[in-house]
Amino acid sequence: MLKFMFFMFFMMLLSFLKSGWWLINCMIFILSFMFFFSFGYYNLWCNITYFFGCDYISFGLILLSLWICGLMIVASELIYFFGYFSRIFVFMIIFLLLMLYCAFSSMNMFSYYFFFEGSLIPTLFLILGWGYQPERLQAGIYLMFYTLLASLPMMISIMYLFYYKGSLYYFSINVLYNYNFMYYVSMILAFLISMPMFMVHLWLPSAHVEAPISGSMILAGVLLKLGGYGLLRFFLGLMWLGMKYNYIWISFSLVGGLLVGFICLRQTDLKSLIAYSSVAHMSLVIAGLMTLFYWGFSGSYVLMIGHGLCSSGLFCLANISYERLGSRSLMINKGMMNFMPSMSMWWFMLSSCNMAAPPSMNLLGEISLLNSLIGWSWLTIFLLCFLSFFSAVYTLYMYSYSQHGMLFSGVYSCSLGYTREFLLLFLHWIPLNMLILNGNFFMIYFM
Repeated sequence: MLKFMFFMFFMMLLSFLKSGWWLINCMIFILSFMFFFSFGYYNLWCNITYFFGCDYISFGLILLSLWICGLMIVASELIYFFGYFSRIFVFMIIFLLLMLYCAFSSMNMFSYYFFFEGSLIPTLFLILGWGYQPERLQAGIYLMFYTLLASLPMMISIMYLFYYKGSLYYFSINVLYNYNFMYYVSMILAFLISMPMFMVHLWLPSAHVEAPISGSMILAGVLLKLGGYGLLRFFLGLMWLGMKYNYIWISFSLVGGLLVGFICLRQTDLKSLIAYSSVAHMSLVIAGLMTLFYWGFSGSYVLMIGHGLCSSGLFCLANISYERLGSRSLMINKGMMNFMPSMSMWWFMLSSCNMAAPPSMNLLGEISLLNSLIGWSWLTIFLLCFLSFFSAVYTLYMYSYSQHGMLFSGVYSCSLGYTREFLLLFLHWIPLNMLILNGNFFMIYFM
């Protein structure tokens, strides 16, 4: 694992070269292929060095981080073109990638907590430095305070655990029977805010709307997954408490997912609509995880990877329209099929993945999560029906409103799309739909 860390560290130095933009972009993709072929496909930890190692869950999410960070540089070409502090921008992306890599490969609870918090710093700089509106300062403060508020109790709980157990390694933690509700809440609240769960989700739409395209991609693609990964790891020791109290979070998530579906239907900002749809998808992930079933664990992992690619691709599409029209409003971004017919195909393909149409990863994840939740209680079927239905409704609303209808009279002409943009969308769509052919790799860890 250290060789990949050193690779990233030296890329940070390369980022200050005058012509380092595309060089670093190519190197991130090379790094992702190197990492992909270095993994031993067996059901234990491998590549172990000091505090770091890799197993199935880490492998998928590290690969997702590498892939999304490579695509972030491709999507942000205007920063390079206009010379808008492009070297510092690339430095921030690689620093963020290093933090995410260390977080996902940590074998120790405290080191995971450290890098989990550390990943917020470059994200905040991306929003404050390259965001679009003056409100980005408020969005950054929302992001920091929501996450930091719940992180202090989690750190105290980790210290408390170390005091009694003497170890914080994941594989040395067994089920804890003698801890109370406060310990349980303080351990998982930071992850629920990070995902985010309904009622503590207000930081996400504001952060997405104010962030540049790179910030939106990494927020939707990887940073929301840090919370799900933490829950997957920490529930090894919280199993007994979880069986007593998890019904609280399942209820919040399912009802919240339904309400967010209604909120999506009245959004007029493209980025805001996609951000709220992320909250709806993550509510299903939280509910599936909280059942503590095999189907729930594996399904949440699959949906996290599928949603990371799909949501990131939709943000790229919204940004492509924004760069041409100067607005994200659905009132202005309508009838785009007349101007950009080939881009309309990508809108359709990624929108269909967003509502879990086959053969996307989202379908495999949602089927697993529906199995786990209906197995937990058949009463959840009523909420799940509406949740799936509204997922299709707001996605179709977004697609049909933006692609069909009368053109906005102020729009005269625009570019049909560059090769770079088509490549960017292709690199989101291909892994999202091809990985389902090896779906057994995503399910095997939990057996």
